[in-house]
Amino acid sequence: MSRVLGVDSGGSGLRVTLADTDDLTRATMTVSREPVRTSAAGIDAGHLLEQLLPMARELLAASEGSALSAAVVGAAGMATLGDDLRAELPDAFRRELGVERLALAGDAVTAYAGALGQRPGAVVAAGTGMIALGTGLDGWRRADGWGHLLGDSGGGAWIGRAGLDAAMRAHDGRRGGSRALLTAAEERFGPAGELPSRIYPRTDRPAALASFAPDVARCAADDPVADGILRDAARHIAEAAAAVCPPHGGEVALTGGLFKMGEPLLDPLRVELAEQLPYATVVSATGDPLHGALVIAGALAADELRLPCDGRLLYVP
Repeated sequence: MSRVLGVDSGGSGLRVTLADTDDLTRATMTVSREPVRTSAAGIDAGHLLEQLLPMARELLAASEGSALSAAVVGAAGMATLGDDLRAELPDAFRRELGVERLALAGDAVTAYAGALGQRPGAVVAAGTGMIALGTGLDGWRRADGWGHLLGDSGGGAWIGRAGLDAAMRAHDGRRGGSRALLTAAEERFGPAGELPSRIYPRTDRPAALASFAPDVARCAADDPVADGILRDAARHIAEAAAAVCPPHGGEVALTGGLFKMGEPLLDPLRVELAEQLPYATVVSATGDPLHGALVIAGALAADELRLPCDGRLLYVP
């Protein structure tokens, strides 16, 4: 029996899955909670292989020696930080796992494939950050995903920072403040006056900001400031989707942990998407980025890859 390997590497660690080529739902998975190291030089290929290869061998051994037809590695930052991976992984996979068909993809691409497969459309992936990716199968269109200092507008860190701004305005007595958000901020982080010392030194600052986003959602029903933040977030998310959706329309899928906040965000987002993308159909995501890695691997194995390859977002050596 032929198998394909899918890998999802991100800030929470490494997930590796092995599936049958004729049924991607028949899969086994193993997980490492240690994130792959990233430096100014990019994603560390040696550290990724140090974790990945034993995990892959374990899965293959448990599958009773099945042949590996294709593998796909999806990684956060692949497009801009993946030079070491593109240089090292193809030979390492051939040498260590005997697989010739390999693709290296940004996590936005695997999120797209997991959500829509190989159909034209657009996917918004939102968690701590926010990125939109779209294609008419003629090339990729990207909007945002520029990090919490330069963008990620409407994402978890953006919502959390806006909520904490409103909390500090209430603390100071400035206009635009929210007593409800001030109370929530002090419950989560401690006294408002100590908030800078609790946030600024953290190496996981975007995640710390994003941890306050659910508090903003909980306050939104009774607090107009919190409700306004989520409406602004919905507008930003819809703008990103509209920027990448094919001009002839298609499907738009939402994926990522941010949307688990539910109706306080989804209700205004549906309104914004209907206004900004009247020619598109909003659909539920079929699967997550790890499933997307398997979708791409299955297409590689069958010589049926239709998603556009561009050397960075989706690299097939």
